[in-house]
Amino acid sequence: MRLGRMQRILVVGLVAGLANLAIAKDKKKDPEEIGNRDVGKGVNFYSIEKEIAMGKAYAQDIERQAKIVDDPVIAEYVNRVGQNLVRNSDAKVPFTIKVIDSEEVNAFALPGGFFFVNSGLIMRAESEAELAGVMAHEIAHVAARHGTRQATRGQFVNFASIPLIFWGGWAGYGVRQAASVLVPLGFLSFSRGFEEEADLLGLQYLYKTGYDPTAFVDFFEKLQSMEKKKPGTMAKVFSTHPLTEDRIKNSQKNIEDILKAKPEYVVTTSEFDSVKNRLAMLHNRRKPEDKDLNRPRLRKAPGGGTDTVEDEKTKDGKSTEDPDERPTLKRRN
Repeated sequence: MRLGRMQRILVVGLVAGLANLAIAKDKKKDPEEIGNRDVGKGVNFYSIEKEIAMGKAYAQDIERQAKIVDDPVIAEYVNRVGQNLVRNSDAKVPFTIKVIDSEEVNAFALPGGFFFVNSGLIMRAESEAELAGVMAHEIAHVAARHGTRQATRGQFVNFASIPLIFWGGWAGYGVRQAASVLVPLGFLSFSRGFEEEADLLGLQYLYKTGYDPTAFVDFFEKLQSMEKKKPGTMAKVFSTHPLTEDRIKNSQKNIEDILKAKPEYVVTTSEFDSVKNRLAMLHNRRKPEDKDLNRPRLRKAPGGGTDTVEDEKTKDGKSTEDPDERPTLKRRN
């Protein structure tokens, strides 16, 4: 059967389109092509300029209502780690990176490159590579423009019905429940396909920056294990895009298949340990304000150098403290 001229043109166009798609997919799995591939390509109602402007507006609202860590050493270190990853990514926008004072284990990036890292994530990570792995994943969301592409998909259904949430309802973002910031859900809640793509790209950014890519998988496996032992350990936001066993296995496979082994990787640095210690000291300085007033307090015994325990008593003279929580004092000989 002979094809007509128009049919031949359509067939040739289809073959060429499929070939281009295959090349694009191959590029996404080639770390050497980072920066030379348009990973954010796709139907998107938002221009880059509008994306940046919206992200900036939301970031300003967050900074007004969340507590930003202003310690210069901590802020500079986290920014430097992040900017190094950005330089080794496909991102086409500048990044602004800040630390939120929140014990929740999380990090999130708004469209346009406005990136927030919770102090709880830094404290929970055991190495700089683990911290960088989470940051690389979030940078991948921005590089691939997942936020506005996801919002665009929602607009296809009903242009005016992008669901809104109260930011304070997402405890993982470190914003108080009283926050009145409204953020389009489509900017932050991603499809499974987008999450898997962020895993793929983030692994490559981590690898190209020089970190051990297995730290990416190790950290999320650790979080899953902690969540099973103590539900509520992970930030609530993870429930919207859970790290399934399939995603972990896919990441492990991508490490084996597309990342050539290097003779050495960066795992951690002394700076990472110093920043964790600095954060711990900041947290400890706040603790006296947060302490339960009913907990036992130590005071000096009159006329002596030994310490005694002063317990809060009930009206009948009995201690209200759990014996297991009372401090143990070594008796002086």
